[in-house]
Amino acid sequence: QVQLVESGGGLVQAGGSLRLSCAAEGGRYAMGWFRQAPGKEREFVAGISWNGVNTRYADSVKARFTISRDNAKNTVYLQMNSLKPEDTAVYYCAAYSYGLDGVPDYWGQGTQVTVSS
Repeated sequence: QVQLVESGGGLVQAGGSLRLSCAAEGGRYAMGWFRQAPGKEREFVAGISWNGVNTRYADSVKARFTISRDNAKNTVYLQMNSLKPEDTAVYYCAAYSYGLDGVPDYWGQGTQVTVSS
């Protein structure tokens, strides 16, 4: 069983930065970050292969967000820079059993990110 625990959310002003962390126990998987804003569907933000070689980003966050991982610490990170009010959402960490081309099989509980204007 995979356990994912996110941390690092909070309140930040527009233009600021936050770094989210996801501690993953139970195996080495491709990992992703998703987000869900009030009244909207959950959307993909960024993904990283199990070895960190391949990354993917939603167009809305390219050049602002960076996903990375430290397999020695079983942790995946999402560095978020130049934050905008529209980045406000609950951010979820997810693990893919069959790589980034599949669908996530495991989810964390989410961490709130609020960007004030």
